[in-house]
Amino acid sequence: MAYRSSDAVWHGDLKHGKGEIKLGSGAFEGTYSFPSRFENGEGTNPEELIAAAHAGCFSMALAAALSQAGHPPTQIHSRATVNFGPVGGGFAITGIDLVTEAAVPGIDAAKFETVAQQAKENCPVSKALKTVAITLSAKLL
Repeated sequence: MAYRSSDAVWHGDLKHGKGEIKLGSGAFEGTYSFPSRFENGEGTNPEELIAAAHAGCFSMALAAALSQAGHPPTQIHSRATVNFGPVGGGFAITGIDLVTEAAVPGIDAAKFETVAQQAKENCPVSKALKTVAITLSAKLL
């Protein structure tokens, strides 16, 4: 079993404070704030980090599924967009839109779509985020 961790430190109140996020591996370290999360301010935010994790995990899950189906990809590019906003007096993640494009020799579009949908369902991050709707748009290059 693998264990992964990251750290966040927050200084001050919600609207005027600021924080730092650091991945346990040291691969990323960044700042976040009220403006970076609820507006379009500089810095990162939890939803952007969730989107990065989901895009990365899904791309790997799709590569594994395509390879198991006998069609190893040459490239996969995925984008995850996390929908975040006001809901019922608070804020919530209301959905995630995955968009992927892949170069996969020897596969037809119908098979690619089937494998991509299966990868979305089996991706560990998708499984962890099942409380929100996850859509997938998959394009074969």
